[in-house]
Amino acid sequence: MLSRLADALVPAFGRLSVTAHAGADLAPGSIIAANHTSLADPAVVLAALRRLGVEPVVMAAAGLWRIPVLGPLLAREGHIPVRRGHRSAADALDLAEAALERGRLVLMYAEGGIPTRRDAGEAAPGAFRSGLARLAERTGAPVVPLGQAGSRRVTSGSAAKQITGLATAPLRRPGLHVHVGAPVGLTGDSDTRTRQAHRAVTEAWRTAAARLGEPAALAA
Repeated sequence: MLSRLADALVPAFGRLSVTAHAGADLAPGSIIAANHTSLADPAVVLAALRRLGVEPVVMAAAGLWRIPVLGPLLAREGHIPVRRGHRSAADALDLAEAALERGRLVLMYAEGGIPTRRDAGEAAPGAFRSGLARLAERTGAPVVPLGQAGSRRVTSGSAAKQITGLATAPLRRPGLHVHVGAPVGLTGDSDTRTRQAHRAVTEAWRTAAARLGEPAALAA
């Protein structure tokens, strides 16, 4: 239901386009690693993936489960709360491993948070935390890099700016683009695996952002 809802709502807030690498393969039991830039991008990514026939389990900040309506929906659909900094944080990897074993795809944001920048422009993904590399090592699951761009044009910056951006997006209809890269098999120690994943997601982001003419991607 969450993916269907995103697919229905996102086109009202922007012009979503989706591309995929010739070798892209969203096979059951894969980890989808996406860059995280805005409160809006999970909806953008879910809408794009549904167009590709995929409805993943999402790993997201546990605070979302406390939001009325959304929280019960997340719980009912088996999405995975991540309690960062809490002693139970490792439980999220156990739940993700179980989902992968059942053949589900798991969507993960390895940066672990949203940039604090106040502008609406794009920038390359920030440093990755180690959870993605550890999950891939534990399960042997391929990592599918996904880059998204444009969601900061919907929501970014201060709380007031985000509310204004969301309210005006249906009139502005900013461009939104998602690009799915070819799967990568991570090798080496945890740091090496993390760098490999970061590099792959950065390339996918660069492709997505360049499609929107974003200066940060074109300069790179």
